[in-house]
Amino acid sequence: MSEPDHAEKRNLTGVWNGLYTYRDGSSTSFVATLIESGGSLSGTTHEPSTTAPGAMLLGSLVGARSDSAVTFTKTYEQPDVFHRSPIRYEGVLNSENTEIEGRWTIMRLWSGKFLMVRSPGQATKAERKAFARI
Repeated sequence: MSEPDHAEKRNLTGVWNGLYTYRDGSSTSFVATLIESGGSLSGTTHEPSTTAPGAMLLGSLVGARSDSAVTFTKTYEQPDVFHRSPIRYEGVLNSENTEIEGRWTIMRLWSGKFLMVRSPGQATKAERKAFARI
């Protein structure tokens, strides 16, 4: 069997734990499930609501990966007054394929940093499951 090419090794499919931070230093955690196919990204997120204690916010992701550059837009499924604008994420994948770090922006008015982390081996597990289903 031949060695997978570089793009396959960097596949982002999997579950990522993340944190996005505001300018004032406050942060919100989230979990993202990403699916990558041919450089295109799709997926979902869930995170605790900062305006309704105990509630969860669900979002959908659409984007792309080109080498180590990762970009996607998050849109909340049931937007309220504070979560109605799409959020643009632009980040860089590390060489171990375990972290994506970058910046998020809302309509050029709000921005901050984000970090997404997955456990080593998660991509391999996802690839095995996909292969087993074929």
